Amino acid sequence: MKPGAVESVPDLTAGLREMEALRGEQRAACTGSRRWWGGGLDVEGLALGSVQAAATALNALTGHPGRYSIDSGLTAASFDSLGHLRVEGRKPQGFAPTSGFRRTADGWIRLHANYPHHAARLMEALSATVPQDVDRALLAMTSLEAETVIAAHKGVAAAVRSREEWVASPMHGAAISGPWISLSRSDIRSVGSDSTPWMPAENPFQPLDGLRVLDLTRVIAGPTATRLLGALGADVLRIDPPVLPELIDAFIDAGFDKRSAEADFRKNEDIATVHALVASADVVVTGYRDGGLDKFGLSQDALLATKPGLVVVALTAWGSSGPWKGRRGFDSLVQAACGIADRYGRHHDDGWTPGALPVQALDHATGYGLAAAVLALLAERLMTGTGGAAKLSLARTAEELFVLPSGYQGSPVSQLHEPEYLEADSPYGELRFVGPPLVVAGTPLTYREPPVRYGTSTLAWRQESGKPLVSSNA
Repeated sequence: MKPGAVESVPDLTAGLREMEALRGEQRAACTGSRRWWGGGLDVEGLALGSVQAAATALNALTGHPGRYSIDSGLTAASFDSLGHLRVEGRKPQGFAPTSGFRRTADGWIRLHANYPHHAARLMEALSATVPQDVDRALLAMTSLEAETVIAAHKGVAAAVRSREEWVASPMHGAAISGPWISLSRSDIRSVGSDSTPWMPAENPFQPLDGLRVLDLTRVIAGPTATRLLGALGADVLRIDPPVLPELIDAFIDAGFDKRSAEADFRKNEDIATVHALVASADVVVTGYRDGGLDKFGLSQDALLATKPGLVVVALTAWGSSGPWKGRRGFDSLVQAACGIADRYGRHHDDGWTPGALPVQALDHATGYGLAAAVLALLAERLMTGTGGAAKLSLARTAEELFVLPSGYQGSPVSQLHEPEYLEADSPYGELRFVGPPLVVAGTPLTYREPPVRYGTSTLAWRQESGKPLVSSNA
């Protein structure tokens, strides 16, 4: 990609500027090309704008305008980090065979069966015993019928809708409401035992040193956010449920600069430990469907009521209002539902088929939006002493993509060159990977530590002495 300043990056910082600490902050600089994927939507603009939002918030937090910038080549690589990853030379597994687009009686549906429990629910919903049964069952149903049946069995699927069909639905009204990054400050100033002494560190490559981040996210978007926070020096502790393990390739890809533990929230001892971690945390990032953590006392309101100085950032697929607010979802399903798959569809010899964005841009852009929200709320906390909350959703990110100006389409499409690969040894063997998309005073930010083995870290912060950071079975 050609060097030089990029002048036409969409400004995605509007929500951040609701915070006083960000109102006067200039947007972080961006160098490189403006267009490299091509296509009907400004995916490059979404990518650059989301990373720029994070860099801008980081400049405000550290009080060093211009120190952190972004590069379009690094951004393009980071948005396809799983595609670039190699584990002992092996390419990560993509979508499972049962996932993907399938024909129905009246159109198409997108299935997501990468996780074993979702695959099992799909088979049950369609009374299928072998994968061929899935195709036969779907051909006997309309797309909306199949979507409804699969969702009723707690599976995950979305009918492929046109943009017009989505806009006419009640789900769209919920998805489009509010800013892309919705921020709110706590009404209570952090005082006494709840006061949080954390301040940004002087090291420009690790300004978040000592920041404690509890990571309750999965898949891509949330782990992308916490991976960046970890790369900037934060003590990130990711917690997953032992009964629903993460896909290992996805874990490795987003596992740099964080630790990994397991906790069964249904057990009193485990949930008590999690609440003890919250009590000494600076940031909590959640990535479950709306209301999924409420019964464990981990909703945003409950967390801020317990600790007003906390920064709590929540990600959902479909948002926190509307008829789908509690529905499970993934990037690929949001693309199918909101009109992206229809927009990127193509005609072939055997007819029309739906398409997809060149990368899982909704996931990655939302992830960098989450990181931007954390950094902006931390900057505000330095000024006011109050914590705060933020909400983002994959569906809202899709709406942001659709409203981006289309003038970029006149720009030439630059060749996407092979990125600079990094290598590191890990518990999974030799890794080849790409680094973060941020540039620190002209030098690309890099990850400091490879992923640990999944679920082997102790449920404790790194700074707590006398406790091993990795369990004995690592």
